[in-house]
Amino acid sequence: MTARSQSLASGRRPSARTILVFLLPALALYAVFVLLPIVQAAWYSLFKWNGLQPLTDFVGLRNYQLAIGSETFRTSVSNNLLIVGLSLVIQLPFSLGLAVLLNRRFPGRAIFRLLFFLPYVLSEAITGIVFALMLQPSSLVDAGLRQVGLGGLVQDWLGDSTVVMFTLFVIISWKYFGFHMILLLAGLQGIPRELEEAARIDGADRRQAFRYVTLPLLGPTIRVSVFLSMIGALQLFDMVWVMTGGGPLNASSTMAIAMFKAGFRSTQMGYGSALAVILFALGLIVALAYQRFVLRRDVDGALTMTGG
Repeated sequence: MTARSQSLASGRRPSARTILVFLLPALALYAVFVLLPIVQAAWYSLFKWNGLQPLTDFVGLRNYQLAIGSETFRTSVSNNLLIVGLSLVIQLPFSLGLAVLLNRRFPGRAIFRLLFFLPYVLSEAITGIVFALMLQPSSLVDAGLRQVGLGGLVQDWLGDSTVVMFTLFVIISWKYFGFHMILLLAGLQGIPRELEEAARIDGADRRQAFRYVTLPLLGPTIRVSVFLSMIGALQLFDMVWVMTGGGPLNASSTMAIAMFKAGFRSTQMGYGSALAVILFALGLIVALAYQRFVLRRDVDGALTMTGG
C-alpha cells in the first residue's frame, strides 16, 4: 500500500503545505493574467493617457465623470441591459420549452439536439460575418421575404437605429439558445421520472406535474442558466462588432465596444481603462449579488449534502 493510500485509509487530510504547493501554479497564473491587468487598468484610468507617452497627466476620477456623463456610454449600458432583459424573457423560456420537448422519447431526437446545438459551436466572428452578408439590402433575407409575399416586412436590418438591437438579439438568441437548451436538458434528465409519474397517479395532469414537480426541481439549473445569460450579455462584443461596429450612430454600441473604441480607435487609453473598470465593477456586482441572493440556497444545499 502506498503512502497516499495509507493516508487516505487512515482518514488524514493533506497538510497545508501540500495544498499550497498544488495551488501555487494556478494562483500565479490567476495573479498574472487576471489580478494584475485589473490593477493596471484601475491605475491607468486615473490618467489622461494615449497609451504611448509616460503617465504624467494625472486627472483622478475625471475619466469616470466623463464616462457617466457620456451619452454614448449611457446608450451602451442601456443596450446591454436590453439584451439581458430580452434574454431572460424570451431566449431562456424558448430554450426551456425546447429542452422539455427534446426530453421526451421520439424518433430522431438526437438529430434535433445536434441541429439545435450546432449554432453554439460556430465562432462569434463567423456568425457575425454570415448574418451581416445575409442581412444586406436586397440580400438573402430580403429576397426570401419578398418571395413569400412579406415584402412589407423588409427593413434595413443593421442600418436602422430603431430595429438594429432587436435584429442583433434574434441573432444572439440563434447563436446561444442551443447552449441553454443542452444545459436545461441535462437538468431535466437528472430528475427521476418516477416523481412526475407519482404526481400523475395522484391526479395531477401533465401541466400541473411539470409546474409543481419538475420545474421546482429544475430550479438550480435554471438559476445557473440565468446567471450565464446575464454575464454573457454584459460582456457582449465580438458578434456586434463584426456586424455593426456599434453603429449606426452608436445605436448598437455595448459597453465593451465603447471601451474598445475609446482605447484603440481614439487612443484614449486612460478613458478606455475607466470604461473597463466600470464594466468589471458592474459584472462583479451582478455576480456577487446573484450569488448572495439567488444561488446561495443551491450552494448551501450542496455544501450541506457534501458535509453530511
